[in-house]
Amino acid sequence: MKSSPLIIFLSCILILTSIQALSQGKIDGFYRGNGNTTITLGAGFEDNKDYLAGTDETDIARKLYYVNLFAAYGITKDLDVNVSLPYIEIDDNKNVQDVSLFLKYRTLKKEYSNGKLELSFAGGFSTPVSDYNVGGLNDIGQQATIIETRAMAHYQTNAGWFATLQSGFSFKLEEVPNSLPITFKAGQALDKWYYDVYYDYQHSFGGIDYLETPPPQNFRRFGVDYHKIGGTGYRSFTDTFGAYVSVSYVLGGRNIFQGPGYGIGVSANF
Repeated sequence: MKSSPLIIFLSCILILTSIQALSQGKIDGFYRGNGNTTITLGAGFEDNKDYLAGTDETDIARKLYYVNLFAAYGITKDLDVNVSLPYIEIDDNKNVQDVSLFLKYRTLKKEYSNGKLELSFAGGFSTPVSDYNVGGLNDIGQQATIIETRAMAHYQTNAGWFATLQSGFSFKLEEVPNSLPITFKAGQALDKWYYDVYYDYQHSFGGIDYLETPPPQNFRRFGVDYHKIGGTGYRSFTDTFGAYVSVSYVLGGRNIFQGPGYGIGVSANF
């Protein structure tokens, strides 16, 4: 049985709304359904007004553009797999970045009179697919292979209101510091409309700060923390097609660009 366009969208949107800080977490509480395949294309722009060198604000600014291709497949009703590959452009630095692969499994579903509670676990990895440069603030990434784990609790009422909390651990190979992510998201999922707001946080363990050590610095050793807020709106137009818009804002952290981000995208079911 085919999933609705809304469920298709919910399985894809979290990967596409921000490349810089991987907003909205690595998984969500909505599953695609057995045998369903989706391809989603998203694009976005981040207008970074300043940069935090460590936690000290500087006047360094940049503009980031991205396009991301995402594919998802429902292996069973409780198991999803997805893969994504972004292309990023920052000034003269432009290339495909890191491919990611993720598996998400629903371990518990508890029905109540006014809603349902679900628990899920996920694991995956990302790794660079191009030899992009590392050595400046306009790098498109840190050339890191990352092993990801996540646990998530998702509650949804019969009226479509939901709240999701997830966390886990990002084990980063080479010299990039490991990190702890936490994401809280709340919103409503209706037949044709979906909207949410979220708070996204990352804490890196150790690492160095920009300008902390004499040049040339090893940018792969930077520890990156951030606090990010945002929201998303989606509309399905047919049984196989829908589109979304998103906004976000990085409002603090460590070794991170601050400022707003904007995204749009389309999703199709096959």
